[in-house]
Amino acid sequence: MSSTYFDTFSWGQTLPEYKTSALKKSRLILSHYGVFKTCWDWLILIATFYVAIVVPYNASFVSLDRPSMVSDVVVESLFIVDIILNFRTTFVNKKGEVVSKSSSIALNYLRGWFGVDLLAAIPFDLLYAFDVYSGEAGHGQIHLLKLTRLLRLARLLQKMDRYAQYSAMILTLLMLSFTLMAHWLACVWYVIAEKEKAKHSSDWDLGWIHTLAEKLKVDIDNVSRSESYITALYFTCSSLTSVGFGNVSANTSPEKIFSIITMLIGALMHAVVFGNVTAIIQRMYLRRSLYQTKWRDLKEFLNLHQIPNVLKQRMQDYFQTMWSLNHGIDINQTLKEFPEELRGDVAMHLHREILQLPIFESASQGCLKLLSLHIKSNFCAPGEYLIHKGDALAYFYYLCNGSMEVVQNDMVVAILGKGDLVGCDINIHLQCSSNGNNEAVVKSSCDVKALTYCDLKCVHIAGLIDVLRLYPEYQQMFARDIQHDLTYNMREGYEAEVYNVFTSTSIVDEITRFLVNFIVLVF
Repeated sequence: MSSTYFDTFSWGQTLPEYKTSALKKSRLILSHYGVFKTCWDWLILIATFYVAIVVPYNASFVSLDRPSMVSDVVVESLFIVDIILNFRTTFVNKKGEVVSKSSSIALNYLRGWFGVDLLAAIPFDLLYAFDVYSGEAGHGQIHLLKLTRLLRLARLLQKMDRYAQYSAMILTLLMLSFTLMAHWLACVWYVIAEKEKAKHSSDWDLGWIHTLAEKLKVDIDNVSRSESYITALYFTCSSLTSVGFGNVSANTSPEKIFSIITMLIGALMHAVVFGNVTAIIQRMYLRRSLYQTKWRDLKEFLNLHQIPNVLKQRMQDYFQTMWSLNHGIDINQTLKEFPEELRGDVAMHLHREILQLPIFESASQGCLKLLSLHIKSNFCAPGEYLIHKGDALAYFYYLCNGSMEVVQNDMVVAILGKGDLVGCDINIHLQCSSNGNNEAVVKSSCDVKALTYCDLKCVHIAGLIDVLRLYPEYQQMFARDIQHDLTYNMREGYEAEVYNVFTSTSIVDEITRFLVNFIVLVF
């Protein structure tokens, strides 16, 4: 009762449960998507690959000399620290919620990968460093137990889907997997040779390592481990890739059985690794293939319908220019699958240049977001007409790049450049909208023709009117300001209205009175 009383009178009202839990969240909890955790995962990935290479090699080429002792201890320490961090790292539950409660995190980790991580983190090298075990026999058995660390690779496979969209990353991981498999099989190939040699008498010479000693012209006991490993790796790589030069071959039954297994694994690796490599390479050249397909279709269309050469050249130039600008990606089709809020944010970024015009400065953020959904990009090649005289004006046009001319009665009345805005005032549209008629038709009084390659932003007038209806305060400001901010007003009849206003009696009288006063003052 006292706690509730205190919370109620201290905060004005009892805090909701989710706010209370947010206040009590420990600072020692790590976010699974944070920068530190990402860097740490990459460090553990490198340590895991180190274990996958060094542990099988040490288990096969048994030696009391331990040149990798320091690095092995460091890796063990990293794995131990990783277990501690996993007890303090958030996770996403089946409902898609991020769980940050310590007890829930610990329980989830204990039910999941804790057992695998614990086996991988048993400090065999620390025990060896403190002489807890010694001798070559104990040394070999411990190395066999350390092979359990390879179970950490299962966690790596779980995280590979996180990088599935990065073709270069997947290609690198696949090639590393192939190389790693060849390394493991090379270690097994050497162990088979050692077991065969130990099982037979000293005059037995059928093993592959005996053949290597004969070619090197040394005694079998003098064949270095580096020579043996490189030869074994050469054999496994040639077997996995189905090359099989034959200069290193299986002679005994165990070696032949192992060779058969290696060939079967190689066939599977071909299907998985090189199949994925082919798919990745095809994905890398997919855009170029799509361009060539569309270009072929365009050429067939032009030939089939016998399009005139001038029109054909215009179509080809337009296609190539548009492809260089957007690489065949339809922005509207791409954004179609996303919610309106997100589409609005993306549209504001894409059309930020036109939204920075002075006419939009007083608009609210919500108004700009809705308005950006009614803006599209356009392109005109030299000689193309953007608008013909008598066409219905459905858009405002903002010129991002290039130059255009406005032609009226066979006379150039204006030259448009970067940053110019053309269209019409919206008074007629607003009057029709207030009368319940949303189909106002305003026609163009002139032609607009591109002089150079032009990039434009087009604002749909009907969509603009719908947005302004939701923001009546801004509607009045926009209707007033657009008349002054237009570089050229293309509305049919606008010039006559300006002329009538200018030649009205009151204005003429004012001008006459001003001139008379000016003459009197001068003379």
